[in-house]
Amino acid sequence: MRKSVETKDLLKVNVFFYFRLHQPAPEHCSEAAAPLAGIRADEPLNPESNRHKAQHLTNRKNQFSRAAASRLPAPASSRLYPAPRTLYPAFMKPALTVQTPSAKYPVYVGRNLFPDLARTVQKSAKGQAFIVTSPEIWALWGKKFLAAFPESAQPTVLFLPAGEKFKRMAEVEKLADQLARSGADRSSVLIAFGGGIVGDLGGFLAAIYMRGIEYIQVPTTLLAQVDSSVGGKTGANLAAGKNLIGSFHHPRAVFADLDVLQTLPDREFRAGLFESVKAGIIRDAKLFRFMEQNAEKILARDPAALERVITDSIRMKAGVVALDERESGLRMILNFGHTLGHAIEAATQYRKLLHGEAIAWGMLAALRVALARKTVGPDQAERIEKTILAYGPLPPFRATTAQLLEAAGRDKKNRAGTRRFVLPKGIGEAVVVEDVKDTELEEALGWLLPRARRTRD
Repeated sequence: MRKSVETKDLLKVNVFFYFRLHQPAPEHCSEAAAPLAGIRADEPLNPESNRHKAQHLTNRKNQFSRAAASRLPAPASSRLYPAPRTLYPAFMKPALTVQTPSAKYPVYVGRNLFPDLARTVQKSAKGQAFIVTSPEIWALWGKKFLAAFPESAQPTVLFLPAGEKFKRMAEVEKLADQLARSGADRSSVLIAFGGGIVGDLGGFLAAIYMRGIEYIQVPTTLLAQVDSSVGGKTGANLAAGKNLIGSFHHPRAVFADLDVLQTLPDREFRAGLFESVKAGIIRDAKLFRFMEQNAEKILARDPAALERVITDSIRMKAGVVALDERESGLRMILNFGHTLGHAIEAATQYRKLLHGEAIAWGMLAALRVALARKTVGPDQAERIEKTILAYGPLPPFRATTAQLLEAAGRDKKNRAGTRRFVLPKGIGEAVVVEDVKDTELEEALGWLLPRARRTRD
């Protein structure tokens, strides 16, 4: 960028960038500013169809914006500059993109994302917007959420009671009936605003209402941000087990707003971190090392540390989903700790442990199987165990080996009567095995259950 650019030129260029993204630029604006920006005034530029040019324009815009910020007063609110944060709304850069054979969508990680969400809904939704949320989340964030939408485009709010016991088909039917009575059609968009239960059930509702409508994930728990909101899995529970009814239905976008984590209780915050530890164990050794070495910062909710954990966790999962969208192979590694974790949840009637806590116990049990099979060495196993426990404490629970083996036998990853089990293979790699015997699980549970009974909150 030329050092001789004057303040008035900086303003011209910023106006030029704005118009190139939002509407055809006035002729005098393009002719005056395009040469300063290093771009032809008539050069075709569509971020959707030409990513390289869009990135070039992004970089040039950022250069001029930084220079302008140091030499120009903050712009007053107007039609062109509604607010400093929204000067370049189309350049709201996603942390990453999830791309599979059937879908492609952005995942945004940052702060104060509600205005960006509202603009996305207004820009892309052809019909009415609906929100599925829990009363507790809405009491905390509802006012700020609705304030991001104009009065003429306020979404309709539907409530799902909090708790795993409400993740059932009866609630899906109630919500679908409310959609129908509120005039929702195939052009409507559903916003799932809540934790994993809201996201799973809201996504399933979107998948089956009128044979499928679009939806957006706005996860409010750490566990939902780093795991369940990404990948397109939706579902409801049956009495026989978790998520036995469901569908693959990808969201249009995911907005992981770090601000909403401020009101997340410590226990739920820690439960979410277990999923990020899992991500590091199975496929991202760098993330594992970071969490191993920075537990104090992460638990203190240091913004930079937390953003890295969330972004890296999502990136890992996005990479796996891109390679195996429908869980026919590789994607099964994401279930490390889940076979016995889900069994623990079922054996305790989903009342004793949060999902992440049950998965942490399940990972510890799976680690014992891996250690016995020598897919991990003693030093690695010790590091993994210490890192899992560093994000505790893990609440105690009581169950019998027979109960857990019976529940594990109903796991939906099983195929043709064969139990599929995920084991760590060192740190940063995992393997799916199909020959884990009951005797191996009994041995692992014989180690785990006495510790689970002794643990204190």
